[in-house]
Amino acid sequence: MPRANLNDLQAFVVIAREGSFTRAAAQLGVSQSALSHTMRALEARLGVRLLTRTTRSVSTTEAGQRLYLSMAPRFEEIDLELAAVSEFRDTPAGTVRISTSEHAANTILWPKLARVLPNFPDIKVEITVDYALTDIVAQRYDAGVRLGDQVAKDMIAVPIGPPLRMAVVAAPGYFGQCPAPVVPGDLAEHNCINLRLPTHGNLLQWDFEKDGHELKAKVDGQWTFNSSVPILRAALAGCGLAFLPEDMVAAELADGHLVRVLEDWCQPFPGYHLYYPNRRQHSSAFSVVVDALRYPG
Repeated sequence: MPRANLNDLQAFVVIAREGSFTRAAAQLGVSQSALSHTMRALEARLGVRLLTRTTRSVSTTEAGQRLYLSMAPRFEEIDLELAAVSEFRDTPAGTVRISTSEHAANTILWPKLARVLPNFPDIKVEITVDYALTDIVAQRYDAGVRLGDQVAKDMIAVPIGPPLRMAVVAAPGYFGQCPAPVVPGDLAEHNCINLRLPTHGNLLQWDFEKDGHELKAKVDGQWTFNSSVPILRAALAGCGLAFLPEDMVAAELADGHLVRVLEDWCQPFPGYHLYYPNRRQHSSAFSVVVDALRYPG
């Protein structure tokens, strides 16, 4: 039997991991047709079917699953060794992939890394905004960003920002229509702007705390978004009450375009952490990124 090309085997590993020719082709930087041809050729050389294709998904056969479980860790080891060899370079180099929320990307990752990366032209950073609790190992990210209380115990967690605090805000004109809420229970009488979470499609509950009493409010209103930026825009337009990070609305509160309510019910909570698995080797590029993001810093 002709020896399989390592590039073909790596392509198979990516397809099996992603469960999609579309996502695998995008990750590998090739066309779907070329990737399909590669897999057909690999299966022909091996004389066994590796993948089961449907109109909606791709899954491994029994033989394919065995090959994937055998090959995936080996490619992971190769990547780690290549990263280790790169340490012999005079300057840090390589790509660091990070999964994060939009707010953390805008308020922490961008400003901190923008100051540092010009000094390291051979380091590339890829930031993916994702509200889901992404499995960074399965998706081959180098690190992820989550709030401190959301980080799994088996991960290394590095604080990258101060404690956070939420704010309930609305445009001044909105309160010309109805009185401002005094306690969270009053929100039931208000038009609240919701955030749809990607995980299970639930709506974000508004968390409150006062004098040791915690309360989770399920709110209702005309508008629901899956991103915080349009929520801010809707609040400024007078569409209702919004529940947003305090630093995101600081300027609008200062200039009077927004008014804050229920402030005494919004307590600080653990801020963003960069988290990553405890592997044997980390590249010098990754170390530069971690040091740049570390809080305080």
